[in-house]
Amino acid sequence: MGRAVGPHGAPRHPGRAAAAGRQERPGAGRPARLQPAGGNHRPDGGAHGGPVRFAGRLIRRRVVLERPDGRRLQLWLAAAGLFLAALDTYAVVTLLPQMLSAVEVPVNRLEAATPILTGFLAGYVVAMPLLGAFSDARGRLPAYAVAVLVFAAGSTLTALAPGLGGLVTGRVLQGLGGGALVPLSLALAADIYPAGRRTLPLGVVAAVQEAGSVVGPVYGAALAAAFGSWRAVFWLNLPLGALVLLGLWAAQRGSHTEQGGPAAAPGASAAPVGAAARAMPRSGQVDWASASLLGLGLALLVFALYPDDPQQRPVNSLAVPLLIAGLLLLAAFGWRQARRLSPLIAPELLRSPAFMGSLGANLIAGAGLMVALVDVPVLARGVFDLDTLHSGLLLVRLLFGLPVGALIGGWLGGRIGRRWTAASGLALAAGAFGLMSGWGVHQLASAAVPATLELFLCGLGFGLVIAPLSAAVLDLAPAGQHGLASSLVVLARTLGMVIGLASLTAFGLSRFQRIIVDRHCDSISSSGGLRAQLNAFEDCVRGALLQEYREVFLVVAGLCLLGALLAVATLGANRPEPLAEPHAAARA
Repeated sequence: MGRAVGPHGAPRHPGRAAAAGRQERPGAGRPARLQPAGGNHRPDGGAHGGPVRFAGRLIRRRVVLERPDGRRLQLWLAAAGLFLAALDTYAVVTLLPQMLSAVEVPVNRLEAATPILTGFLAGYVVAMPLLGAFSDARGRLPAYAVAVLVFAAGSTLTALAPGLGGLVTGRVLQGLGGGALVPLSLALAADIYPAGRRTLPLGVVAAVQEAGSVVGPVYGAALAAAFGSWRAVFWLNLPLGALVLLGLWAAQRGSHTEQGGPAAAPGASAAPVGAAARAMPRSGQVDWASASLLGLGLALLVFALYPDDPQQRPVNSLAVPLLIAGLLLLAAFGWRQARRLSPLIAPELLRSPAFMGSLGANLIAGAGLMVALVDVPVLARGVFDLDTLHSGLLLVRLLFGLPVGALIGGWLGGRIGRRWTAASGLALAAGAFGLMSGWGVHQLASAAVPATLELFLCGLGFGLVIAPLSAAVLDLAPAGQHGLASSLVVLARTLGMVIGLASLTAFGLSRFQRIIVDRHCDSISSSGGLRAQLNAFEDCVRGALLQEYREVFLVVAGLCLLGALLAVATLGANRPEPLAEPHAAARA
């Protein structure tokens, strides 16, 4: 590169050249000042204007560069709110029996709790495109504040719920608010860190969310025991959510002060802080109709595919009308997309192989993860004869790998590139499922490769893919569509989980019945009496369950390998990203 040259051809220091370039950009905050050709007076307080003054200006400039209008602080505060929502989501796993008892739903009718789960999931899906698009038009923090307030309102209704209807309503609102926090936090990270340097921050945000899945069940049980009621868990969301909002408000005021905004001292000049601190390009208008059609259409598909009675059928009892209604809404969304000059989703994204490949790989990762989340506890109870507590502890071994994998995936994506990181994660998950397909009845006591390691590797693999697949989409999306793009990333993963659950239930029900017939479990006879006959029947059913889940794990292993190939084929060859520095965005 050639050296920067001053107005009269004299060489100029690169740092001052960059500073001058920022000053000369329109809208940089103050008019450009011409540099004298060679006089002793320098407006930057250079060596001839006083070394102390010059050093002071450099220190102030470095502080601004390292803290681009406080937005990195806003990101970590947003991640704290995301962690709170994740805690709440997974706390319900241990609180659900108490919640059902409080609203007089028998514990032996757990299918009655399905609306609590599907309501949260539907709200989760609906909120993403709505608040993602809203944040693109009006700003991340206003949208984030709306999401936290809706989440707090849902927490209040859940804590006060006198019956099942109140619980469902509260959980729907919690899903609406909590679901939006995931894409908004990812979009905020993409706003602050430039393309090519955002994989690590995205990995950190994802790790924070996944850590909630590990801590959440214990968090819920501990608080319920300490306060004597499950309702305390939801009441506690209110002050914690308020603290997050107050922190974001203070960070935003501080960022205005740094840039010479409304809170700055009189006469203070705005400091140039780089690309991340400049205003995002925003349309100012929200296409509510398109976002609503997309969100509601996908939510109806979720309702249709989520089994309301997994023991009897793989999908909802109203699956057909729900599917028809959902597909009609999505068709209306597609028709509106084609007719608008500025569609909700940019056509360039839909034509991008990397965009579609990333969403496809996310779909597969979500399906595979759901199989593990559902099958491991069932296998633990039905085959390994563990109680509910120890079944949950077995699952924690898998969940612990998710945040670790998310962090490593963010770091690794900056070293070897997104394509190979995502492919490696899915291949690792495939290998773990392959090992799990060889489990025996006494696997937990086996001296071979322990189940703990295999479960951890499975979670690690699924965690590895989160940051690179998110970065692949966000790097393609225009800066003004980061909110919607991150929503699509999370939606693909969520839909994959629902499709995986429905497919697993359908396959499991049919295969289990077939295996029972093939093994003649229903015609076992024994000369040792009724007790011996009952034990023989239990052993036969246990063997049938084990065979069923071995087959399921093999199918998922093949599916994960397909996802790895999809990532290799579509994400494209990309140079390894430079590691994200704390103030990388400000230098962009």
